[in-house]
Amino acid sequence: MKKGLIGKKIGMTQIFDETGKVIPVSVIEAGPCVVVQKKTVENDGYEAVQLGFGDATAKSLKKPLTGHFKKADVALKKTLKEFRLEDISALNVGDIVKADIFAEGDYVDVSGISKGKGFAGTIKRWNNSRIKETHGSGPVHRHAGSMGACSSPSRIYKGKGMPGHLGAEKVTIQNLTVVKVDAENNLIAVKGAIPGPKHGVVTVVNSVKKA
Repeated sequence: MKKGLIGKKIGMTQIFDETGKVIPVSVIEAGPCVVVQKKTVENDGYEAVQLGFGDATAKSLKKPLTGHFKKADVALKKTLKEFRLEDISALNVGDIVKADIFAEGDYVDVSGISKGKGFAGTIKRWNNSRIKETHGSGPVHRHAGSMGACSSPSRIYKGKGMPGHLGAEKVTIQNLTVVKVDAENNLIAVKGAIPGPKHGVVTVVNSVKKA
């Protein structure tokens, strides 16, 4: 059964399994999330639940969004995400979803915004090689070099790796194993690294292990 919630990346650490093997893990504060809205086939054409995460103040939210929470009679939340689940009959507006929906051994997909790195050249952004620094290359040894656009086609092909903005984009890491669940503190530890800077908001959705 598909399930998911919103969380916050706390950081990385390592834990030991029963054989003493070190496992690098990312720790996520998974919930608690509140059901803010329930979408149905009759009203919206599909079934989904909208979850809210992280306490907010009225001062930090727009008035329409404040009214949205008031209509649902739930506390103000910083982040809203929609999840299309297979069965939403058990969830109602105002219900709380916690980390205990996951169990050790589950596979999850984690999505978040990667760390922004600003403007970057082709070497850092696309792993291009450097130009040789001998025999008159001049001060351009980290430049992109020729684009190959002479009289034809007289333009840069779409998709050509060029300098530009790097990072700060949505990244999804699939099939991460849930190593540990701390239901009391709403924490889950997943094996490996996940996207986003420290304390960045992420979404966690269970997945089926791909071959």
